[in-house]
Amino acid sequence: MTQSHVSENRHDRSTKGPSVVTRAVVVLLAVVLFSGFFGLGYWQVERRAWKLDLIERVDARVQGDPVTAPDQNDWENVTRDRDEYRKVMLLGTYRNDLESHVYAATDYGAGYWVITPMARVDGTIIMINRGFVPTDHRDRATRPEGMIEGQTRVTGLLRLDEPVGTFIRDNVPQEDRWYSRDVRAMAIKRGLDPARVAPYFIDADGKNNPGKLPVGGLTKISFPNNHLMYALTWFGMAVLTLVAAWIVLQPCGRSSDEVGND
Repeated sequence: MTQSHVSENRHDRSTKGPSVVTRAVVVLLAVVLFSGFFGLGYWQVERRAWKLDLIERVDARVQGDPVTAPDQNDWENVTRDRDEYRKVMLLGTYRNDLESHVYAATDYGAGYWVITPMARVDGTIIMINRGFVPTDHRDRATRPEGMIEGQTRVTGLLRLDEPVGTFIRDNVPQEDRWYSRDVRAMAIKRGLDPARVAPYFIDADGKNNPGKLPVGGLTKISFPNNHLMYALTWFGMAVLTLVAAWIVLQPCGRSSDEVGND
């Protein structure tokens, strides 16, 4: 075989690309991965738009004028999307003898939320998170000046019931240990008719708390919004998928025989 034929054969081997089967598999895999990554990126874009709208709506509720807390006829219509963090007001009488305590960790340290039933004139009950007390003031006898008697007006933010507990700890009603504000379970524990207890509670602003205990107005409203970063990550993965497929489908480099003869 002449030198020119050997060179041509080597050139053919060095520029030969992947087989048809390999190309088909690579293309199919690239399409699947690109579609998946692009879909996830687009979903994050939609989530970001939803989150921004939610933040705007909640901010409008918090900054708006208070409205009367939903009564029993409207309880079934109370939803997280429509009502949570709405500023509401309520006139009623505290049942101080039936308060419950929910473990809390705040900027003031460890302690408890004081959850007190408030009876409306129609006999229904709305649980009020009156605010935070440190551990040494859990017993209401240590804060007698905070025991409001008779009718009083409460203003605060409407919050939805928090059943069962947290992802770390479950409520233990039989031992009166609470880690989330499960208002229905608390009502049952205190001998109240759950059918007469609202499916929400109110985070009181604490403006009418004599003696400054409990400390109200500590509601933290925070909605993490990392969706843009997530979207860019997924779109980047989609682009990298195309780049990787293009590299794999390129013809092979020089053969080992050609390298050895340099």
